[in-house]
Amino acid sequence: MAARSLEIGRAGMLAARTIEILRAERDLGKCQLAARYTDLGRPMSNTMLSRIELATRRCDIDDLVAIAAALQVSPAALLQGPGAA
Repeated sequence: MAARSLEIGRAGMLAARTIEILRAERDLGKCQLAARYTDLGRPMSNTMLSRIELATRRCDIDDLVAIAAALQVSPAALLQGPGAA
């Protein structure tokens, strides 16, 4: 059986961009947001966060929920785009 593609789709690209925008709007560095995320019980390095924002790493649903909590928005806001938060 062939390996499944890990291509990042439209929703993943939108979430990545929204995470980056909201982080910047909140004046948080990647290290600061990664630390907030880690404080929620899901360890993340600033490199992992950077890869999510650049859409070179997939953001699974658990990551999405924890990042939303760290940014103090709903997970749906990350999927709807920067204007929804």
